[in-house]
Amino acid sequence: MEFLNDHIVQTQILQSIIPLLMVVLFTQSGLDKVFDFRGNLEWMTGHFSKTLLRSVVRPSLIAITVMELVAALLCAAGVMGIWFFSSTNLAFWGLVLSALTLLKLFTGQRIAKEYAGAATIAMYVLIVAAGLFFLKA
Repeated sequence: MEFLNDHIVQTQILQSIIPLLMVVLFTQSGLDKVFDFRGNLEWMTGHFSKTLLRSVVRPSLIAITVMELVAALLCAAGVMGIWFFSSTNLAFWGLVLSALTLLKLFTGQRIAKEYAGAATIAMYVLIVAAGLFFLKA
């Protein structure tokens, strides 16, 4: 395991962890929305029924699904870029899109007065911010 003592490998590991977390998070979440669109739409319709978002649930669900899947793809490509090309560009943009996606989700939870869910999402935003910091290494 001598290679683990290499500063470059250590940096690549550190830079890959949070983009990989976003790959798992958004792949699962996005594919769940694709394969159970109707169930997610019904849940969201009820969730936002008493908010100003009630009239835009369907387009919002589509938008968030696309954002999640694109963020997952960018983060996955970014991890490959870190390991095979020593480039953090795609990982950076994947994490930026992840942050924007999470902020959209956070806003929805706050509007729906689902404060516990919003607090969980806020933690993910902080994790993404740390990931962006580690990409500078």
